Amino acid sequence: MASVVLFHSVLGLRPVELAAAERLRVAGHSVAAPDLYDGAIADTIDDGMKLMEDIGWDRICQRARAALSGLPASTVLVGFSMGCGVVASVWPERPETRGVLLLHAPADVPAGMNLKGLRAQLHVGERDDFWTPEDLRRWQMAAELAGMAAELFVYPGAGHFYTDPSLADYQVLAADQTWQRVLRFLDEA
Repeated sequence: MASVVLFHSVLGLRPVELAAAERLRVAGHSVAAPDLYDGAIADTIDDGMKLMEDIGWDRICQRARAALSGLPASTVLVGFSMGCGVVASVWPERPETRGVLLLHAPADVPAGMNLKGLRAQLHVGERDDFWTPEDLRRWQMAAELAGMAAELFVYPGAGHFYTDPSLADYQVLAADQTWQRVLRFLDEA
């Protein structure tokens, strides 16, 4: 089974991320879900952005690195929305990772790393206002040019955070399909 680290969204470590971590544990995986906001939670994206700015990106990434310090080098990196940016920040320091899972946001593909054959998945909603189809094509092209075994899944009719049952974007069918794909990915990691 895989070792996994799951980085939360801009809203903080909330029930959706904790439930995701538990879902992966029940499937037999070892999962760390660090609280990069030290207990703070936001109710809106605007409040989350302010919280992120108040804490500071460098400090958020330092907390992520501290959480990774005791995990195996092969740990799969998983991000929820803003957490994908955290993945992008720590990924270059984790050349032995077994995989990258990006939920609700692309992450920059690191330059100068041997990524040939590295497995990655990007899961986004078709109606996500944060990412254009061109953004997604650029991510897919960068992954292909790096030699990654990357898959892009775009869920019809789904909005940005379609896996969170507490938000208006929630779409049960897309969320279920995402988790089926994520679990298959981790079973093969």
